[in-house]
Amino acid sequence: MIHLGGMNMSNHVHLIDLVRKLMNAEGTEDELDDMLNELEQELPYTEISNLIFWDDRDLTPEQIVEEALAARPIILPPQP
Repeated sequence: MIHLGGMNMSNHVHLIDLVRKLMNAEGTEDELDDMLNELEQELPYTEISNLIFWDDRDLTPEQIVEEALAARPIILPPQP
C-alpha cells in the first residue's frame, strides 16, 4: 500500500473525491454536510470549507487536499 505522509493512498483519493463532490454539489444537503464533517475530522486544516467554497485561486480538489494536509495548527506560547 502506498502511503502519503502517514496517509494511505486510498484515504487520500477518498478525501479528494469528497472535495470534488462538494465542489460540484453532488448529493443531498444532508449528504454534503456529512462529507464536509468527514473532511473536517480527517484534515488538520480547520478552514477546509473556505478552501472549497471561497478561495479565489480556483484550486483543484487535489490542490485543496494537499494544502489542507500541509496545514499545521499555530501553537501559541503560554501566557505569563
